[in-house]
Amino acid sequence: MSDLQIERLDDHRWIIPPVGGMRVPGMIYSSDRMAGGIGSDESPRQVANVAHLPGIINYSFAMPDMHWGYGFPIGGVAAFDTAEGVISPGGVGYDINCGVRVMTTGITEADMGGKLHDLVTALFQNIPSGVGSTGKLKLSLKEERQVLRDGARWAIENGYGSPEDLVTTEDGGTMEGADPACLSDRALDRGRAQLGTLGSGNHFLEVEVVDEIFDEEAARAFGLEEGRIAVAIHSGSRGLGYQVCDDFLARMVHRIHRLDFPLPDRQLACAYLASEEGKEYYTAMACAANYAWANRQMLMHWTRETFERVLGMSPRTLQMRLLYDVCHNIAKIEEFPVEGRTRRVCVHRKGATRAFPPGHAVLPASYRAVGQPVLIPGDMGTGSYILAGTDGAYKETFGSTCHGAGRVMSRSRAVKASRKRSIGREMAQRGVVVMATGKRTLMEELPEAYKAVDDVVDVVHNAGLSKKVARLRAIGCIKG
Repeated sequence: MSDLQIERLDDHRWIIPPVGGMRVPGMIYSSDRMAGGIGSDESPRQVANVAHLPGIINYSFAMPDMHWGYGFPIGGVAAFDTAEGVISPGGVGYDINCGVRVMTTGITEADMGGKLHDLVTALFQNIPSGVGSTGKLKLSLKEERQVLRDGARWAIENGYGSPEDLVTTEDGGTMEGADPACLSDRALDRGRAQLGTLGSGNHFLEVEVVDEIFDEEAARAFGLEEGRIAVAIHSGSRGLGYQVCDDFLARMVHRIHRLDFPLPDRQLACAYLASEEGKEYYTAMACAANYAWANRQMLMHWTRETFERVLGMSPRTLQMRLLYDVCHNIAKIEEFPVEGRTRRVCVHRKGATRAFPPGHAVLPASYRAVGQPVLIPGDMGTGSYILAGTDGAYKETFGSTCHGAGRVMSRSRAVKASRKRSIGREMAQRGVVVMATGKRTLMEELPEAYKAVDDVVDVVHNAGLSKKVARLRAIGCIKG
């Protein structure tokens, strides 16, 4: 980073002025408390590298949870002109439409009657998880193609939830333009057996308690009440999404020499949005996004069934409803004000969450007065935040904010740091029942492997990119 200057703009923004082939500056969101970690890995260099890409508008952004990723930093946001700009698989990531779904309930921890351990055990048994895990459903090729076109709508039509769930799912759970013909046989093979699975690594299902309310109006609109139980699901498009990314990266890397501009990093392999290859990636990515929405919808359905059975509650008593489902690895064509006029742009959000403001037309009517719910998980010993989108994000970061705590340790370093420790016992001492398919998963995901989610959320709240609505405390967690 010797040639990079990082200059403080204000209490929450740091600027990387353009050097070399950078077409726009970089902007990093942080704070005095977190600023010491800005240069601890290669993510600032990646922010600068993204700024080299054609058609980029305003800035190459990085949220306070940023860390080193493939090509783009995780926590990166960049918007590109649809006529002159590019689309890059590295700007979306391998887990296309990795995202979070939060459900509220009408019960408290006391209402569970001491059955938390039984509940977490049953969830662990009923929600397939782990590396390479396969689901309860075996799709035919015809059914899989329907999933890829219709997303969460397919799940609803096949009995996994109700139509009301689509109202509070981003894009209604279906990204338009998906075409399964753009997927390789390998991608289709990998997806056929994995629908309805949680996955591994940082993916989880978490039982939480609403611990603190910051914004009463927004909390009421979102159905959040202090002391009530909520559930968060973090999962994505599984092996299918990975294969889509892998396939198109290989193609684009092979054709780098045909680009009419230099790339500072081969991992930023891309294609012009208007090109056939760019359009093909977009339609394949949409398929993977739809798969992920169907996946989380099915996981929610089985979660609701498990709660009702273990706690002996009727749906009327449990009152489990979907607060929202939002993705944080995606590239989307959206409209924003740019230099005094509305422009259609392609926003890459890689480890970043959409955060649309009050009044935006795409929001459900019940949330339009307060803004889009923004779902921000922390580490497994902490819990989550619910934020709301703002005008600030809409005007400054193309409707984007952070997506989680963000790693500060590699997985190998986390494993080394957790040797001779029982992470499960440590979590129990913190009041969290944790279950995982393997000891190594818990070692990789130990809480200190992540930034403090409180610090991350304070940055985006104080910078005006989203506002705090509620904090949720973890009490039970299953991981792959």
